[in-house]
Order: sequence, then C-alpha cells, then structure tokens
Amino acid sequence: MGIKSLELREVIKEITRKHLLENNGIAMGQCLTAVGWVGGTLPELYEDDGMIEISMADVAGGGFAVGAALAGKRPIYIIRYQGFNWFNAPIIINYACKSKDIWGRPCPMLIRSIAMEGGIGPVAGSSHHSIYYRMPGIKIYSPMSPNEYKTVYKEFMDDDEVYYISEHRGAYSNTDELNDIVYDKPDYVLFPISITRFAALKAAKRMLDEYDIKVSVHNIFRIKPFVIESKFLTSLNNSKYGACVLDDDYTNGIAKSIAYDIDYTSSVKIDVLGLKDKTAGFIASKDNLPPNENEIIQLIRSKLLKL
Repeated sequence: MGIKSLELREVIKEITRKHLLENNGIAMGQCLTAVGWVGGTLPELYEDDGMIEISMADVAGGGFAVGAALAGKRPIYIIRYQGFNWFNAPIIINYACKSKDIWGRPCPMLIRSIAMEGGIGPVAGSSHHSIYYRMPGIKIYSPMSPNEYKTVYKEFMDDDEVYYISEHRGAYSNTDELNDIVYDKPDYVLFPISITRFAALKAAKRMLDEYDIKVSVHNIFRIKPFVIESKFLTSLNNSKYGACVLDDDYTNGIAKSIAYDIDYTSSVKIDVLGLKDKTAGFIASKDNLPPNENEIIQLIRSKLLKL
C-alpha cells in the first residue's frame, strides 16, 4: 500500500507549525484557537508559541499585522472570510504594500484570505481578491494543491514583499496536483482561477467524453504578477471557438483584467465567467456561487452552437 498524500489543510498546518516554531514567525487572526482551528489548517499552538488571537475589530486587525511585519516578525495574517477584506485591506494596501517603495522599508507579511463557496451570506462569502489586484506592492496567488502552497510559502520566505493567498475551504481536502489539459488544436480554452479550477477540469473531461469536444485548461495559480505563458497563446491561436477566464470573484475585476491581457496579445475573443452581478443571500435560492461544471459546459456548448 502506498503512502497516503497529505490534504491541503494538513500541508497548511505543517507550514504554520514550522513558521512559528522553527522560523520565529507569528500567526495572527480572530478565533484561531476556537473549535475547528480554522478548518483544521492550524496546529494546536497558543500565544507563547506565536499563535496570536486579536480582537474582533477587523480594521484594527490589519493594522496589528502590518505593525508586526514592520517589526520583522513575518506574520501570517489569517482572514477567516474573504469578504472581511473590505475592512482589513485599507492599512495593508496603503501602508504595507507601499512601505518598501516609498520609505525603502519592506513590510513582508503573508495574508491567508479564506473563501467559502456559498451559504455565508452577502458580506463574507466568495473571493474578493480583486480588491488587492489593482494596487502595487503585492503578490497574489491562489494555491489549490499541496505543492502550490509549499511553493508560495518558500517564495514568501525568500522575498520581502506582501503576499496575498486566496484560499478556499472547498480545496482543503484536496491531495492532488491540478495539471493542465493541453491539446494541439483545442476546440475551446479555459483559464480558471481559484476554486473554479476543479469545475473547469471536470467540465473539460466531460466535454471530451460526452461530446468529443477538446477543451484545453490552463490553471492560473499566480494571479499577480500575471505572466502570459507561450503555451497560453499557442492554445488560443489554435483554438476553434475561443476561450474563457473563470473566477470566484465578480467578473468586473481580475477576470476581465486577465482576459484583456491575454486578448491583447492574441486575436481570439475571450469571455469571462464569474459571480453574477447580484448580492448573495443565506438560502440556496438566493446564493451567488462560482461557475460550476454544468454552467461551464453550457457556456462552451453555446459557443459551438452559434457557429
């Protein structure tokens, strides 16, 4: 019997343990040591070990983390719901992200911003990484696999920048790497971000099995800086029916920005699919969810039927 691979939550837990006990770092956030230990992603450590509980004042929490970063503690700042970035972001964006450029004083901190896909209401749910995307002085990643998360942490420890990690509870049980699907001449191309990567890969496999339609999938893990790889352009230029950028944020943000960047270097029309332009409710019929497998398939089929 082979060795069982670690779930993403276990990898995050081990990275945090190492950061606190071996690398002299700290972790900060609200209700970290409560039941569940943030979805099982934190080791059972306490303040003496560097696990610091802060008050329930979201605006102040970002300030505490920035102060710790300026003091050289390399904090992992944990924001339990991505929607709370509307309160946490101001001092991070306007001080931590600009400190190195303006004053020559780096402010390295790693922000763990956690999204839930539905069932959390109008403020807390979904991704909100577009808030940070338009600002200079920050690097944005959305690791959905164990190795991707390890890569981000290593780069953070070798760097002196502000790192924003767009996490998803829906990915915490994942043990596998999410590999691209690449065809020489695809019918359609998907560029999924964050949690939509799982749905995109499933949709691509179904399109081949059920409709004999070849869908290439290029996973976007490094959101900012975003680098257009040569394989992206090869897929696009050889595609028959175009491409789509998928996200678990509203389309008027990262998704459209990346679509424009890719489109600018190719001659292929690129669509975007993300959250609908509406407020989420608490019940299923009023929720606002990321594009699922069936919605992605419907989009692709609609493109094929129009031509």
